[in-house]
Amino acid sequence: MSRGGEMVYIPDDSDFSSFRDQCESLEGWHCRYNKAGVTVWSQGQEESCNVQKIKTRISCKDVPAETLYDVLHDTRYRKKWDSNMIETYDIGRLTVNADVGYYSWKCPSPLKNRDFVTLRSWLPLGNDYMIINYSVKHPKYPPRKDFVRAVSLQTGYLIKANGDGACVLYYLTQVDPRGSLPKWVVNRVSQFVAPKAMKKIYKAGLKYPEWKRRHDPEYKPWVYPEQNTLPSVSLAELSVQHADSLENIDETGLSEDHLSASDHEA
Repeated sequence: MSRGGEMVYIPDDSDFSSFRDQCESLEGWHCRYNKAGVTVWSQGQEESCNVQKIKTRISCKDVPAETLYDVLHDTRYRKKWDSNMIETYDIGRLTVNADVGYYSWKCPSPLKNRDFVTLRSWLPLGNDYMIINYSVKHPKYPPRKDFVRAVSLQTGYLIKANGDGACVLYYLTQVDPRGSLPKWVVNRVSQFVAPKAMKKIYKAGLKYPEWKRRHDPEYKPWVYPEQNTLPSVSLAELSVQHADSLENIDETGLSEDHLSASDHEA
């Protein structure tokens, strides 16, 4: 999503429009999973499966689009429902609808854990919402020894209102994990990891209104920019995170036999 250049930029309307088209189009996508209201598609060659695009869709009854939008922005609440997350925090703001943040992710053992520094931007469109990100470099947040720094080429959510008090959530991601992964990992992402993650977000949406009533109910800086107290970040401080500048590890020899019981849950 960095337009192939060296300059970091804030996504504009054409970027959001392109992202929406990718979410809604079926052309070039291969269905990998379709069960219990969750569908997963992939795009890309099997031989280069490490950087496949994955797209997931779930219908969320009894969760309004605006509620799910709040859930995906609220970092305090994320710690309650995202069991794959190790740590997340906002680094600084760029504009009223763009910021820079850090996220570290617990990979299924025996794989090494990954982390990201991303530029995130969001766009409310009436009853629909989009949040998209891509990886950047920030001088104060270099790669850490205890994580593999992965690269989000393009990741995001499209939340579409679907009747009264319901919505449809799309999640689309293309990530370079900076590692040669075994084939079973790629299969698990579409068959287990992605569907499980979508169900978690849906459940989080059902529980959010009650949680938010007890935790700063009026505080929503993603809706009310005047509440944002993050330090300002200049685009000049950032550069595009190119995958080839990062360590690449070979995990192709790791066996699926070492997965813990929790990793098998769908």
